[in-house]
Amino acid sequence: MTRTTERSEVWLLTGTQHLYGEAIFATVDAHAKAIAQRLTDDPLSTMTVVAKPCLKTAEEILAACRAASTDPLCKGVICWMHTFSPAKMWIAGLKALSVPLCHLHTQAHQAIPWDSIDMDFMNLNQAAHGDREFGFMCTRLGLERKVVVGHVEAPATRQAVAAWMRAVGAWDAMKSLKLCRFGDNMRSVAVTDGDKVEAQMHLGLTVDGYGVGDLVRVIEGVSDAEAEALVRLYEDQYDLAPELRKGGGKAQNLLDAARIELGLRAFLDDGGYKAFTTTFEDLHGLKQLPGLAVQRLMHDGYGFGAEGDWKTSALVRTLKVLGQGEPGGTSFMEDYTYHMTADDTRVLGAHMLEVCPSLSRARPRCEAHPLGIGGKADPVRLVFDGDEGPAWTVSLVDLGHRFRMVAAAVDCVAPLQAMPRLPVGRVCWKPRPSLELSAAAWIYAGAGHHSVLTRTVTAERLADWASMANVELVTIDESTNVSTLRQMLKLSDAAYRAS
Repeated sequence: MTRTTERSEVWLLTGTQHLYGEAIFATVDAHAKAIAQRLTDDPLSTMTVVAKPCLKTAEEILAACRAASTDPLCKGVICWMHTFSPAKMWIAGLKALSVPLCHLHTQAHQAIPWDSIDMDFMNLNQAAHGDREFGFMCTRLGLERKVVVGHVEAPATRQAVAAWMRAVGAWDAMKSLKLCRFGDNMRSVAVTDGDKVEAQMHLGLTVDGYGVGDLVRVIEGVSDAEAEALVRLYEDQYDLAPELRKGGGKAQNLLDAARIELGLRAFLDDGGYKAFTTTFEDLHGLKQLPGLAVQRLMHDGYGFGAEGDWKTSALVRTLKVLGQGEPGGTSFMEDYTYHMTADDTRVLGAHMLEVCPSLSRARPRCEAHPLGIGGKADPVRLVFDGDEGPAWTVSLVDLGHRFRMVAAAVDCVAPLQAMPRLPVGRVCWKPRPSLELSAAAWIYAGAGHHSVLTRTVTAERLADWASMANVELVTIDESTNVSTLRQMLKLSDAAYRAS
């Protein structure tokens, strides 16, 4: 398993108090270390869980929460009340906490020792009501947190904590994300625009704009030898159309695509950017619209949004981190057209060029074809059909007074027929519970025409991330009722406007 951040930690803060005597503290610490080790060792775990010494006073709690909030390795905290820990002691600490919080409601023992249990055992193992005291204080303080209930030997418990860890890593990546825009968003388009200042205040996301000429200067500095070496890599990894091979009629197009990739990658890496946007309306100095370069960069984990869509680009990067190291794929996507026959409905998702090959069901084919917009040479792109299986389409939109994330459950399916005249990366899917209900709910929620299609990220991880980011989440799945959803959206809007 590839860890989200190799040295990242989450701290286990275990609550107790002096009421039960000093002798119990060594036992509490031993139990906490065992739980931390069990969570760390789970194959799904992406971070190291570090058990800190048990917390017995308000002063110790405040110091631990401040330390967790400032230690660069600590990305979040897990709290567990081994004994009863009066929650007034936690007020100052929880108010000072600025990293994500998971409340693990568990206990050291699995089975009650019926024949030997006595009051000493009861006083030591009080999480059943100690965690309820802690939970009240979190609710009273209005803290966003994840509550996980169960013994750590239960796979579901470890899975839930591991999902939270992934969300912690993705939230940490968003807070430090630098995004580069080449040109502005597509003229007159509403949903791809938004408030970048609010995004930085709320999400930590930094959005910088550059002229395309800045990128072109870097591309022009790519040597022939570098571009030719990358072309040889393309030959190894993809099925090249004959005209793209050496001596073919469009071999120069592939060489130009390689220069664009090398220049774009160098520009992003030199600036510390992990996400970017382009637009077909601003290609001055570029020989073709970046297609192959965008697809390959996304495959390597960069975020991307077409036509200046910086919010979707940031979301691609976030979901790439959220599903890092797992099969399935995540990509920038657009609902392009529908199949709406009487007996079958489905969505054909694609874009002009920029769909990530991590979604491909087979080895992609590298081709170059004319593009009716942009006015440039025939751009090179990877052509493939998406793999089958459950997935989510996710959109992040700016509603003016808040950000909303809309996630719709879908099932990716094989296309009904081959599409030889559509040379792009493309994916077919069936929305849940149906195209009609899902699309209506999506539109009522104000979600965009651009989205992120992910086959690696679960609903639990999306919910955990939205909670950490304090982003409203609207979920569309097989249980969705449009009338109920519309009422919920009205109530949600009223609540956000009143807050």
